[in-house]
Amino acid sequence: MPKFVFMPPQDELKEMFAARLSDTMPEYDVVSPETDQQAIEAIRDADAACGWIPPAALEAADKLTWLHNPDAGPFHGYYYPELLAHSLTMTNPRGIYFDHISHHILMFVMALSRGLPWYMDAQRQGVWDNAARKSPYIDLTVSTALINGVGGIGHETARILNELGMEVIGVDPRPEYELPFIQLHTPDELDEVLHRADFVITTVPHTPETEGMFNARRFELMKNSAYFINIGRGKVCKIDDLADAIENGVIAGAGLDVFEEEPLPSEHKLWGLPNVLMTPHVAVRDAENLPERRFQIILDNARKFLNGEPLNNVVDKDKWY
Repeated sequence: MPKFVFMPPQDELKEMFAARLSDTMPEYDVVSPETDQQAIEAIRDADAACGWIPPAALEAADKLTWLHNPDAGPFHGYYYPELLAHSLTMTNPRGIYFDHISHHILMFVMALSRGLPWYMDAQRQGVWDNAARKSPYIDLTVSTALINGVGGIGHETARILNELGMEVIGVDPRPEYELPFIQLHTPDELDEVLHRADFVITTVPHTPETEGMFNARRFELMKNSAYFINIGRGKVCKIDDLADAIENGVIAGAGLDVFEEEPLPSEHKLWGLPNVLMTPHVAVRDAENLPERRFQIILDNARKFLNGEPLNNVVDKDKWY
């Protein structure tokens, strides 16, 4: 009987997943250790696991061949040299956020194109000012969006923006979707196409290659009237460089759900800059169908693993996604 370990810390969601997997697939011995020491003992003869495996636990794992990362973009430090070198297959739940996060992106695009931040400032001041907007109105039907990362989220965003009449440029190192309605480029071509975009939208995970990829030099390549939207991972963007670019008119503004440092320090000047919309990493918060989508990824792969079939959503460990 294969053994599946849900690694600590345990929470309500993991406990629910463990119970459902045990009930749905009695072929598995499903265990949920509470402490790190219990996890080391549990994982010694485990075939599969879900969560983060610290180095000491990985060293003790003699049979482990499948690890499921419950987050598409894991915390910094999830990957370490011993894990990268291990022969295990890793999977993640990428693709399950496509609609929720693309809708959040659309919120930013629509609001920024209409100058909503300026009108919100006037509203807070109790001022009726029909000339409050200080940035040009952007007609989406004749504008261009560049989407950095056209996986599940980026692909759905591209589809929606295309329906609005926007031209869409995609940048991705390994496209996984049919994208007949966008112009696709590789990451090494990013600098060549930045100047064409009215909205630069980044959805990519944090990896060694993407860390700090949006910085002062790249903001200088964008239109002065362009907006930067980050909904992927905060460490992809140098937040001080972004604030300087907005403050100095290098770009027009931004829509941000993720930040290089979270929470964003209260004294950071980005809070006081005009033409900026910020949400505190909530693009998928309270989405009721996500737990079920997360579990189905685990369940489908548990069936495949039992039958010796190739797993879905396999991660390239060297690239962290």
